[in-house]
Amino acid sequence: MSFAFTQKPGVGHDFMVIDATETPFTLTPEQIRAAADRHRGVGFDQLLVIAQAPAGQADFTFLIFNSDGSPAEQCGNGARCVARFIHERGLSQKKELRLLTGGKITRVRLEADQTVSVEMSEPYFEPAKIPFTTAEPTAPYRLKIKGKELKFSVVGVGNPHAVIIVNTINPEEVVEYGGQLSVHPSFPQGVNVGFMQVIAPDHIHLQVYERGAGPTLACGSGACAAVAVGRHLNLLQEQVKVTQPGGDLWITWRGPGSPISLRGPAQFVFDGFQTRPYFLFSL
Repeated sequence: MSFAFTQKPGVGHDFMVIDATETPFTLTPEQIRAAADRHRGVGFDQLLVIAQAPAGQADFTFLIFNSDGSPAEQCGNGARCVARFIHERGLSQKKELRLLTGGKITRVRLEADQTVSVEMSEPYFEPAKIPFTTAEPTAPYRLKIKGKELKFSVVGVGNPHAVIIVNTINPEEVVEYGGQLSVHPSFPQGVNVGFMQVIAPDHIHLQVYERGAGPTLACGSGACAAVAVGRHLNLLQEQVKVTQPGGDLWITWRGPGSPISLRGPAQFVFDGFQTRPYFLFSL
């Protein structure tokens, strides 16, 4: 499979976005993997697809695929890029949009300062809902990976996350331990693994090993998951700046009974054409 462009973004959580509102989406997992290849394809962390939603249910349907071709349930950063794309390409002039993702509604809003906000679901911590299989009654949970005992919490924000609190983030450990934990049998559907360093009650550093994609420079749902865990453990306040290798996101969660939201920029990088337009965003 070939494309009319090969340009790649320099930094950030990058996406290829396909407008399937008029033409059905037909790419196979093998074609997605080929397009995601950073040497022979376009290169991206996730593929985002915008399609028509069933009448009355939402403004658009929003599909997410990891770079290995597997589907994903949620992507906060992707939802922000999709909202920017929809507005800039004239698919809708609404400042607030409802996206149907994995059978659930994600609300996005284009802000006056050119950032985009996303309202995610209320975080949930029950292992069975993640899903996560464990005999331990409460967090921190423990698993031995390559001879090292990892302590972590689990949380869902529409997709599964494990969050490890560390004194310092080591990128090599993110790859080594994050990669192993993301496919551990205790997580039947896999898991995104976040390594969180608490700088202050309103500021954390984070790096995420994303299920099906590997270590990424930014992860919106991962930022929400980390703040949810930090709030759950009484380490963080209601509003938190999350610094990741690709930049900053701002997360707000009032606590149980409330949805969690994230805000940040969505930057257009380039577009290209094969038989229909493909667009790449970076955060």
